[in-house]
Amino acid sequence: MKTNSMPALRLTLFCALFFSGVYTMSILGIAQFAPNHGKGEIVTSKGKNYHINVAQKFTDNKYFWSRPSAVDYNAAGSGGSNKGTNNPDYLAEVKTRIDTFLLKNPTVKRSEVPSELVTASGSGLDPDISVAGAKIQVDRIAKTRNVSADKVAALIEKTKQEPLLGILGTEKINVLALNIALDELK
Repeated sequence: MKTNSMPALRLTLFCALFFSGVYTMSILGIAQFAPNHGKGEIVTSKGKNYHINVAQKFTDNKYFWSRPSAVDYNAAGSGGSNKGTNNPDYLAEVKTRIDTFLLKNPTVKRSEVPSELVTASGSGLDPDISVAGAKIQVDRIAKTRNVSADKVAALIEKTKQEPLLGILGTEKINVLALNIALDELK
């Protein structure tokens, strides 16, 4: 037993020191090269500060809607619902979201509703939606704001983010950035 205890104790102490000290300081050092020194990217709109890399709750018809959030957009702790895709409660929740989306977007067919607009992300804080998820909301927003659908669609193209290096990931749109641009639309 003594032959196993000492190596295990040494390994435990090494890991505790390494991961609480060396590793943590390395990550903190790398974060200093990120925007806002690793504290997240902050944008200001109408005198209020927002973290652009954390989902915001938009439910008003004049805005693009974000992905639903299992944590009600609370950035203090991220998390999913932990309900399986066959869970009756989960299916009822998704059906309610689809029905609400269709009610607010009458020009959209049930089969056209992107899954990201009715299912929460794994973290509950995903700030982005797909280009298709934004385009399907254009008619509602144009009608509510009394602007042409072409102007709203042009904003989508303007705020669209391409895949990293042109190949890693998919095209996406940051909902907060798009809604701020929408508010600035004349």
